Amino acid sequence: MKIPRHKLITKLLVWLTAEILLNFLGLDDLADYSEFVYERPTLTFIS
Repeated sequence: MKIPRHKLITKLLVWLTAEILLNFLGLDDLADYSEFVYERPTLTFIS
């Protein structure tokens, strides 16, 4: 999968800015929780 370099850099900068802003505001835990909720369920086997 090839992504144009400028598009990749833009997405990374937006993500990094959002992470810093949410962390500064104390809302990063809320964002992490939403990632947990919307993550695909997977089976984990522990032996």
